[in-house]
Amino acid sequence: MGGAIQISEERGVRYLHFGSHWIQGAMRMSRPYTLELEYTREMMLPLLLRPSAWPRTVLLIGLGAGSLARFLWRYRSGAALTVVELREDVVHAAARFFRLPDDARVDIELGDGAQFVAREGPSFDLVLVDGYDARGRVGALDTPAFYAHCARRLARGGMLATNLLGRHRGVDASLARVRDAFAGRALALPPCRSGNVVVLAARDGPLRLDAAALSVRAAALRDESGLDLAATLVRLARQGPADAPPAGPDGAPRAGRRRQRERSR
Repeated sequence: MGGAIQISEERGVRYLHFGSHWIQGAMRMSRPYTLELEYTREMMLPLLLRPSAWPRTVLLIGLGAGSLARFLWRYRSGAALTVVELREDVVHAAARFFRLPDDARVDIELGDGAQFVAREGPSFDLVLVDGYDARGRVGALDTPAFYAHCARRLARGGMLATNLLGRHRGVDASLARVRDAFAGRALALPPCRSGNVVVLAARDGPLRLDAAALSVRAAALRDESGLDLAATLVRLARQGPADAPPAGPDGAPRAGRRRQRERSR
């Protein structure tokens, strides 16, 4: 996953690139702990589905500009963060240009995210996957084995949020792989304007997103952190309550109405 590190700035926002036009991360200079990119905000939607003290342990696969790590470090002060990043130069860039917290609660491990979750190790309340190369490819981070290992490394009540790009082929195949690994407990959020699609999955229990029911928790999170998920909830309301398909007797999701194909760029 190569590509030379490049930093650009425009209208008060600093961007990270890997030698191409693709944006690998962003930070608004005047508000470094906010989530500038829409899909990163939507990756925090699991916070609405669990108690306010959750999560206590987070695994982030892919560092980028460190947006998710900064946000969770600032607004989930009880959480221990483990970040797995393949490239050492990305870690250096995040520290130098994007205010990556230098704190004992943030453990940076250089290595391959797919190999990390395949190993034996501690469980996590929340796993966040956002790893792309200069051409927008994820490699082993979108395979059946990877998702199965993520499910195994989640604690009871744990959740996965992964960022997918639906600009060419959509995300149906990726969503099917996640559902297989999580016994059907997975769903895709409506596409962002950028074409990114965030897929959520739960280790156990039902996974249901009802915009009306989540609005109170969203308001509390906005007051606490400034994170405003109102636009996401509006899109959810337009498509109706989102449910992971019920699992069949073998644990696989039962067939149901096909989800409307996601927009591409």
